Amino acid sequence: MEANIRGAGRLPAAFLTPGSSSFMDFLGEHAPAALPGNRELPPVKGAVEAPHGTTIVALTFPGGVVLAGDRRATMGNMIAQRDIEKVFPADEYSAIGIAGTAGVAVEMVRLFQLELEHFEKVEGAQLSLEGKANRLSTMIRSNLGMAMQGLAVLPLFAGWDPAREKGRIFSYDVTGGRTEERGFASVGSGSVFARGALKKLYADELTEQQAATVVVQALYDAADDDSATGGPDLTRRIFPIVTSITDEGFRRLPDAEVSEIARSVVDGRLEQPDGPRASVL
Repeated sequence: MEANIRGAGRLPAAFLTPGSSSFMDFLGEHAPAALPGNRELPPVKGAVEAPHGTTIVALTFPGGVVLAGDRRATMGNMIAQRDIEKVFPADEYSAIGIAGTAGVAVEMVRLFQLELEHFEKVEGAQLSLEGKANRLSTMIRSNLGMAMQGLAVLPLFAGWDPAREKGRIFSYDVTGGRTEERGFASVGSGSVFARGALKKLYADELTEQQAATVVVQALYDAADDDSATGGPDLTRRIFPIVTSITDEGFRRLPDAEVSEIARSVVDGRLEQPDGPRASVL
């Protein structure tokens, strides 16, 4: 009886000595219902109305990579939230931006953060950037059933690769298919318009400050043509989230710095509503 009392509340031995470096595999074995892809959804008719995050952009520069997102979430033709956060640190040297069903996407980000932390604690070392991108691909694939029911998540993953000494960007489709992007990338409902701006303004020798300005310009162009993307809101002081990942790690640009960039972009649009012009040659 006394032994039972002493043992009450203790974690099972398997929880204290996990055999896998994958937190997803560990959950799948001991608590499979905790994984989003294993949950049964009630039958529904018609489209599922849930808040959706929209446009995420990324761009590399010689010292690293910037990843940024607008702040609007929509539900159908309505604005569900004006100041949602869609860009998060994955670990010290990588970040993830989310487009798609907001609730599922945020939960996937938290699981991904735990996945990377779990690996580091079990193995005593960080995954390579390529390994992190592969782990995220597996997580997206596990959500395929929900994606086919309208609850899709499309992240953009970026980070600093110490082996190659440069920033890298990875995009995904709903099946978990992974593509490494060269120079810049965008995802979400405004991605077509944002990509056009990135293509126009991208250059090989941008500074971090210039790269941050380019992604804000791209988000402005996306908001200009896509109603689901929110532009800089000077009235409410809501500005894009802009992050930078370099050999010094992940950094979220302070609100004061982003607001200054956003205000300069808006002021420039008063003179050139379609944005800065790229040279023909």
